[in-house]
Amino acid sequence: MPLPEFTRKLVETKLSKYCEQRIPPHVRDQVRLNYRIRGNQVTLFEERTVYKQPSKWVEIFIAQFRFNPQDKKWSLYCADRNSRWHLYGLLSPSADFDDLLREVDRDPTGIFYG
Repeated sequence: MPLPEFTRKLVETKLSKYCEQRIPPHVRDQVRLNYRIRGNQVTLFEERTVYKQPSKWVEIFIAQFRFNPQDKKWSLYCADRNSRWHLYGLLSPSADFDDLLREVDRDPTGIFYG
């Protein structure tokens, strides 16, 4: 099920700003932060150039935000080394997307950015 249009636009605005501010301009030719929306899931990922192949980029998952349309709350997921998603247990689902984005940015366990 796709995100409600208003919710989608709000998330796009917040994540576009976050991605723009998180990576300094002088390294954007080597590292980028981006997101993808698919259904009710929003995946935040990092793109990096491949060593000795600077024209090739690889994606590294950072976090996934899942919207539950029944209770209108977001849940936060983290990826393991095999790119499988697991519920992030240190934060309860929230109706405020910013709560989850702040937790990813804070990264108290090092699970998102290492």
